[in-house]
Amino acid sequence: MKINAAGYLENARFIPSPNYDERPPTCAISLLVIHNISLPPDEFGGNGVIELFTNQLDPATHAYYQPLRGLKVSAHFFIRRNGEIIQFVPCTLRAWHAGISCWQGRNRCNDYSIGIELEGSDMLPFELIQYDKLIALTSALLTAYPIRDIVGHADIAPNRKTDPGPYFDWKRYRQGFSSDDIRQNAQVDR
Repeated sequence: MKINAAGYLENARFIPSPNYDERPPTCAISLLVIHNISLPPDEFGGNGVIELFTNQLDPATHAYYQPLRGLKVSAHFFIRRNGEIIQFVPCTLRAWHAGISCWQGRNRCNDYSIGIELEGSDMLPFELIQYDKLIALTSALLTAYPIRDIVGHADIAPNRKTDPGPYFDWKRYRQGFSSDDIRQNAQVDR
């Protein structure tokens, strides 16, 4: 996998989200945030997440969607249960995935982070193919950007969020990096 100069993952499916803006000037990408998401909750394979990130989610189709009416969110990447990677926002732009957040005393994590959503929940383990794709994507991101830390959403918004959840296997994830990735000095916070 490779991230090109414009911030796109080569060979990924790109579905543009309108929910992004420019990063602050001279704000380097230094943080990778891992999330989980499923819409409706604990249901996989549908288009709910895509519809949410593209402002097309119909609140009338599921009771859970009512409080999401008007919500404007996105992520850079979404890794489905089958391993498909969908990109919504180029890495060079600021996706709206972290919300009110802070990492090591620095607020507004969206400014300097890349967000990866895994199709999943706090209630079930992730698929092995998702780890394989996440590790490969992370390696590409570490090559392209000066990422120093890799965290879960719960680490940057501990009073609001729990993802990627108790079933995310941080050990398996960490063990997937090559010596070239470690050379980049990225710190996995687990």
